[in-house]
Amino acid sequence: MKILIISDLHFPYAHKDSLPFLQAVKSWLKPDRVVNIGDEVDYHAISFHDKDPDLDNATQELLKAREDIKKLEKLFPKMDLLHSNHGSLVFRKRKYHGLPNYIIKDYADILDVNKKNWKWHDNLLVTDKFGSYYFVHNMNKDPLKSSMSIGTNLVQGHFHTDFQVKYWSSPEALRWGMTVGCLIDKDSMAFAYSRVNIRRPILGCAYIENGIPNLIPMVLEKGNRWIGKI
Repeated sequence: MKILIISDLHFPYAHKDSLPFLQAVKSWLKPDRVVNIGDEVDYHAISFHDKDPDLDNATQELLKAREDIKKLEKLFPKMDLLHSNHGSLVFRKRKYHGLPNYIIKDYADILDVNKKNWKWHDNLLVTDKFGSYYFVHNMNKDPLKSSMSIGTNLVQGHFHTDFQVKYWSSPEALRWGMTVGCLIDKDSMAFAYSRVNIRRPILGCAYIENGIPNLIPMVLEKGNRWIGKI
């Protein structure tokens, strides 16, 4: 089984070449399953943090994000997604303001996707003949520590500047933890908070084949555009 893993698109503030890049990856890899680690939308306008007044309001932002999501759904009609700090802001706000769950739309309805084929999970454990893989939006910043804490292979996102695989071994098996980067537009005002950091986001995605984790960087050229090949 080939599992494609994508993370942290933050629609509508994704890199302008993120969808063509994912199309190329899909054509090359031909995945059997697609897992989205979360933060598929940004919800900057309803964030718990300061909002930039020069960005779209909540309605405009969601409408633009839904346009991007529909393109992603066309590319990947079936997908597992993880609840995440940005992607699940609607539900986090509900709890914060004490609103009952039954008055909030289903997440698939909010994004206008097929709820039978796009399914959200708090976490996801996938098993094949090569082992088990635990998917979660984020745990410890060090994926090795995250993997060792639960005793199985682990995939996480959230940390935009991390793009890595770390292995560890026990008497029972060789295991690994992986952080899969992001696909954001670093120049968007939505990510102004990160510009004080000398480290920059690493764009890409990942896949698991025959139990082995692999990273696929989205290589950019001058002008912050994808080079057009993987």
